[in-house]
Amino acid sequence: MNVTDLLVRSAADHPDRPALRAGDRVLTYRELDEASARMADLVQVYGVTPGARVGVMLPNVPEFAVVYYGVLRAGGVVVPLNPLLKAREVAFHLTDAGAGLLVAAEAAAPEAKAGAEEALDAPVIVVDDDFLPELSEREPATDVVDRDPQDTAVLLYTSGTTGKPKGAELTHDNLVRNVEVSQSDLLQLTPDDVVFGGLPLFHAFGQTVTLNTTIAQGAVLVLLARFAPAAALDLMADQRVTVFAGVPTMYGALLGEDDAPELPDLRVCVSGGAALPVEVLHRFEERFGAPVLEGYGLSETSPVASFNRVDARRPGTIGQPVSGVEMRIVDAESGEPVEAGEAGEIAVRGHNVMKGYWQRPDATAEVLSDDGWFRTGDIGRVDEDGFFAVVDRKKEVVIRGGFNVYPRELEEVLYEHPDVAEAAVIGLPDDRLGEEVGAAVALRPGATITETELRDHVKAQVAAYKYPRHVWFVDALPKGPTGKIQKREIVPPAAVTGTEQTR
Repeated sequence: MNVTDLLVRSAADHPDRPALRAGDRVLTYRELDEASARMADLVQVYGVTPGARVGVMLPNVPEFAVVYYGVLRAGGVVVPLNPLLKAREVAFHLTDAGAGLLVAAEAAAPEAKAGAEEALDAPVIVVDDDFLPELSEREPATDVVDRDPQDTAVLLYTSGTTGKPKGAELTHDNLVRNVEVSQSDLLQLTPDDVVFGGLPLFHAFGQTVTLNTTIAQGAVLVLLARFAPAAALDLMADQRVTVFAGVPTMYGALLGEDDAPELPDLRVCVSGGAALPVEVLHRFEERFGAPVLEGYGLSETSPVASFNRVDARRPGTIGQPVSGVEMRIVDAESGEPVEAGEAGEIAVRGHNVMKGYWQRPDATAEVLSDDGWFRTGDIGRVDEDGFFAVVDRKKEVVIRGGFNVYPRELEEVLYEHPDVAEAAVIGLPDDRLGEEVGAAVALRPGATITETELRDHVKAQVAAYKYPRHVWFVDALPKGPTGKIQKREIVPPAAVTGTEQTR
């Protein structure tokens, strides 16, 4: 088994169909397959053997797919890195993974080279405008290296919210089967589909749901190197995109474009990476006329674990587990299952769960039981019909005076206000209560609401112990590479962190 088999099969079935589009650039399935075979030959020259780790530090450009499938084709392990990383971060990832080679975009080359030198004195292949023409002069590797289904294919580093990033070992079987359920349970692509490729390909969501699933079905992936709402909408209209995959902040940004073009070809949208406010879901469906299916997954689950389906969906939930995957709610302390409707930690078991954290047996044992249950760290509930809902991250629950306050609930209320563009609720240290509730909010252009009025808006709709005593306005909330709001980077204003508080 090899993930690259997905490409090889589609190239045999649809050699002249476009596989990737990026501006004026187009790679057919035959061209992508042949380029990846030449890439496999190149990395083998650099000493890559089955199981060797190769860093890939590229944005959403056609070369990402060429390098990705080329490394896998040679039997190597892909270590995707954000091309915006600095040298120190590059050095950490390469050292931790034991990578002996790094492939980096020209714009990222200075940091990549500095990091690679600091780490292992690893060579760096720079991807510039001449990369593909020069690659075409190489002899293609004749075979796809066969790997055991349980061999690691991708070492995907988590965001590290609880410490240094850890490499989730995703196997060839993990990824291929996650592609299969993304197709059968969710996207149902045909070769005529056009998929929006704005999610970072170095991230699990973009890699599985857009790149690998598109390639497996012989459809076309339209790449956008950097997401910007106006550019994304123009691209979707011009390329007649039929499938959109994004994170909640992308949906909100698209809704913020007043002059958005019509998207008559759009047939289905999927959302993951964070909770999608129900109000945003309804407004998007109303405006663009395509159903939005919210789902759930993590880097450690390849990533898809659950999703709403077109014929079985419930807005405000993350749907039901995908085929071959089990989910349950357990007590966050004991690990024992709780009753339907009770809040607890979400646990996942199935073909999508990682092999473990790279060279971290203790960290693996903390989250992965002997019988295969992965403890996600997310708090959720399941109803009697089997629909799951995320209440919040276990680490983000605010415990105010002994009462649990779940930020997701308050964020939903904030997003319902027409003046709110983005909102994030966090816990603030409090000498009397342990923690107090605060909300950082970005307003829409022209909004006139005050912080007090917005606080009172929430206060009127939730229990007295829940509403945010502190509300402050920001121009924009900090986001990670996938567009997910990074709560740990929110810095409350000095007046909020002082001793004087509103009761």
